[in-house]
Amino acid sequence: MPDTLTRPELTAADRCDRCGAAAKLRAVLQSGGELLFCGHHGREFKAGLSDIEADLQEDEEIDL
Repeated sequence: MPDTLTRPELTAADRCDRCGAAAKLRAVLQSGGELLFCGHHGREFKAGLSDIEADLQEDEEIDL
């Protein structure tokens, strides 16, 4: 059985691509690109990212 690749957990060094705040949501696009969002921008864009079937990784400490 092949090993599953996982992305590293979000850390304090990960910053929102929109405003520079601490990232709470990682969105991996089907094209392979990756976007990071803070809680505010994560809530704003989460539905649209789900619509385009992005793989979403949320910080477990915050409810988006």
